[in-house]
Amino acid sequence: MREWLVTTTTTAVVIIDWMALVIVLIGTAEAFIGALRLAFTGGDAVHRQEVWLRFGRWLVAGLTFQLAADIIETSVTPAWDDIGRLFAIAVIRTGLNYFLERDLDEARRRQREADARGHAMSA
Repeated sequence: MREWLVTTTTTAVVIIDWMALVIVLIGTAEAFIGALRLAFTGGDAVHRQEVWLRFGRWLVAGLTFQLAADIIETSVTPAWDDIGRLFAIAVIRTGLNYFLERDLDEARRRQREADARGHAMSA
């Protein structure tokens, strides 16, 4: 029974890690294309911010998937050293996720304020 659990968990972790990789790759490609487009068209600050906000969302999603894989992996990790290493990785990823979300929230707030100023000026 334990062998089946370890095999299933290992397979699930690999699949989830691949999902995270795909998410990060898609987000990175989208941000790269968006940044190139802005470089050649001379986009304004709002469009630059939009590109980076979308990229940040992709990264948060990827980090969340990776953290899920780490949590699943700890369920069958027999050694305390492995559990400690995974705990450290989870703390680092959670910290990165927190600060990225905080930056995204701040950018959203600034964008809402800019939109409100723009609507007030046009009214």
